[in-house]
Amino acid sequence: MSRTKTSLLAALALLSGTSAAALVSAPAGAVTAAAPCTVDYKVQNQWDTGFTTAVTITNNGPAKSSWSLKWSYAGNQRISNGWNAKVSQSGSSVTAANESYNGTLPSGGSASFGFQASYSGSNPVPATFTLDGVTCNVDGGPTDPGPTDPGPTDPGPTDPGPGGPKAANPYVGAKVYVNPEWSAKAAAEPGGSRISNQPTAVWLDRIAAINGVNGGMGLRAHLDEALKQKGSGELVVQLVIYDLPGRDCAALASNGELGPNDLAKYKSQYIDPITSILSESKYAGLRIATVIEPDSLPNLVTNAGGTNTTTDACVTMKSNGNYEKGVSYALDKLGALANVYNYIDAGHHGWLGWDSNLGPSVQEFAKVATTNGASMSDVAGFIVNTANYSPAKEPNFKVTDMVNGQTIRQAKWVDWNQYVDEQSFALGLRDKLVAAGFDSGLGMLIDTSRNGWGGAARPTGPGPTTSVDDFVNGSRIDRRIHAGNWCNQSGAGIGQRPTAAPATGVDAYVWVKPPGESDGNSAAVPNDEGKGFDRMCDPTYGGNARNGNNPTGALPNAPLAGHWFSAQFQQLMQNAYPPLP
Repeated sequence: MSRTKTSLLAALALLSGTSAAALVSAPAGAVTAAAPCTVDYKVQNQWDTGFTTAVTITNNGPAKSSWSLKWSYAGNQRISNGWNAKVSQSGSSVTAANESYNGTLPSGGSASFGFQASYSGSNPVPATFTLDGVTCNVDGGPTDPGPTDPGPTDPGPTDPGPGGPKAANPYVGAKVYVNPEWSAKAAAEPGGSRISNQPTAVWLDRIAAINGVNGGMGLRAHLDEALKQKGSGELVVQLVIYDLPGRDCAALASNGELGPNDLAKYKSQYIDPITSILSESKYAGLRIATVIEPDSLPNLVTNAGGTNTTTDACVTMKSNGNYEKGVSYALDKLGALANVYNYIDAGHHGWLGWDSNLGPSVQEFAKVATTNGASMSDVAGFIVNTANYSPAKEPNFKVTDMVNGQTIRQAKWVDWNQYVDEQSFALGLRDKLVAAGFDSGLGMLIDTSRNGWGGAARPTGPGPTTSVDDFVNGSRIDRRIHAGNWCNQSGAGIGQRPTAAPATGVDAYVWVKPPGESDGNSAAVPNDEGKGFDRMCDPTYGGNARNGNNPTGALPNAPLAGHWFSAQFQQLMQNAYPPLP
């Protein structure tokens, strides 16, 4: 697990400004080749009450399919979390065992892991390490621990290593990865070259996507291409982590391949391989922004019991805990990587914007970020409006407006919501999350890929003040029939182009949902992707409790979710706001 951005930056400041900072290692030259195993234990960052350490073990004996390293502390060091190994402590004794993805250790092979710990007084290096019961760093003499105090003129390296300090906002000063597969589809459309150079997220929506589907690019291919795009500067790669057991329990169009009880498969065949690839040293210079499991946790809050939107599938996922366990696992494993920034999906204002939903959502987010191995320091931020249509800003009215002495919150469209757009919702949610214990440097993302609402139907100013409904309906740029409509919306347009730090507290406007990729099929389509037919994608459907029993506003002739939808892409360009050149 990674540490909070602010605390680690403070730690680095202490490291570079004090003569008491420790750098301790086992130099390779101090151990002869006769040793059955060697251990390189480096205290990378140390401050008054804590430190982070990088450990590399090298196996000089027979190949291993699993390993366990043990040592004891002479001081009062206490390990709080680790990465790339299962690290546990009992009294002064510590055990670090391999993860599922790094257990293989051939003769001459190495494995690395790290951890964060607290201490007081001194922080001596462990005297002895054993690998599977065999003492390391011997047969050539004990390891020379090296200097314990590099002195004020030599503070030692400040490379953060795994789990080290991260950029306060990964998008600042960085390019963002342009997916060549999406770019080619966009450029092939008439007029598509106007936006085909924009960065969009890569959706890992099934296990097969890790290696590539039907000859398409897999995760490594995208990362290799990202290295080419990066050049000598910084670059962010955006990945959508989206394959939970029983995925999307309230929307059939985006159901997934894993059954409700397939948590072990989610961990070992999905999250672990992704983590293993991202941890490869060749990709360490990339900034990886992960969008963690869209819609999952919000569904537990609003659709898992006690409301007229409850579904049996969501009740099951709340009961078995596999959404929570899966998200926690993803946060823990991915958050341990120094270059990964986890953003948890937080729905949108038209879903969670009421206090009755927002308070329980914050509690749910805090629970998942502090259980099953995860910590709040694994969370860089949250994302709102993923694959949705709510405007970043409503320019013609705000939630505090009054019409003839009546609050516009009682308008049918607003329906007593505390928010009317995504940016105010994101910042309001952020305040509540920080108050609940999340890092004060928490950053928010807003998906603006399809929320521009331009074109001839876009209002140019406030609506008439004859009633709150007339005012809101005449003012709002969001032209949906109902804010609960989410599938291939008629009249939608490209929104704000991807932008870093558009407002204080907002890390970026991003295009997580690639424009032109369908939300779901408008009629039943046989498929091997686990995706069902959701009537909210059917333009002839009269709606349900989630959208106030209104028409869906969905476009006709839509393909399966994630498949290319040319008619929608053309509409999005036509109604773009700001308009396309």
